[in-house]
Amino acid sequence: MPEVREVRDMNAIVGTHDLALITLDTLRYDVAVEELAAGRTPNLTALVGTWELRHSPGTFTYAAHTAFFAGFLPTPAHPGRHSRLFALRFEGSETTGGTTAVLDGATIVDGLAARGYHTLCVGGVGFFNQQNPLGRVLPSLFAEAHWSRETGVTDPHSFEHQIRVIDRALAKQRGRVFTFLNVSALHQPNHFYLENAQGDTRASHAAALRYVDRHIPALLEVLGRRGPLFAIICSDHGTLYGDDGFTGHRVAHPNVLNVPYAEVVR
Repeated sequence: MPEVREVRDMNAIVGTHDLALITLDTLRYDVAVEELAAGRTPNLTALVGTWELRHSPGTFTYAAHTAFFAGFLPTPAHPGRHSRLFALRFEGSETTGGTTAVLDGATIVDGLAARGYHTLCVGGVGFFNQQNPLGRVLPSLFAEAHWSRETGVTDPHSFEHQIRVIDRALAKQRGRVFTFLNVSALHQPNHFYLENAQGDTRASHAAALRYVDRHIPALLEVLGRRGPLFAIICSDHGTLYGDDGFTGHRVAHPNVLNVPYAEVVR
């Protein structure tokens, strides 16, 4: 049976805590669990304990994040009518419960801004690069958005660069902040995280996760130094390295739809 986590009352968190949504772009659930069980991601293990299996609402970045920003985070992978953490006010919602923070607006980014949050986006993959109209759609939801080649998928030190961007941005804020971080390191290309790799593989994907793990304490120090923090850490979808003949994502394969998920309160 999948682990059933406690249901958090987000009405006691919104307004009292900084919020963060950290998506480990393309991270496979099976790889996350294997690396944790083998002791190769000690910092993430200390932070999340175990990964919860959830189902993504989308098979690629744009679809998944559009759902996330509408309040539809990855769904628990066990039967039930699961109350969501955040929901937008609309008639007929069957997953809005007493513990749900109900927000007003077209997105939860709008809704949190209306509750007094500064909204910060630090992009990674192409859908956040602001280099074309499509790459500006999701970042434009936020009051402040950042992307550069250094934070993108081709830089082997992208996660470190992203942390520095967040550090500088948060230093300028005094009120509550909602930080969205799209971690690009796991997305292809990731072969440079594995010595002598000839191309992207499941093994280099795992090596990229170990790279991210090494720098997780720095990210949490930056996010948590301002006071109480509630963070969601999850994947938006998995990706395939020859599984059943498929490579990449945008297909409804279990290793695309199954994603790791965790919530952290500090």
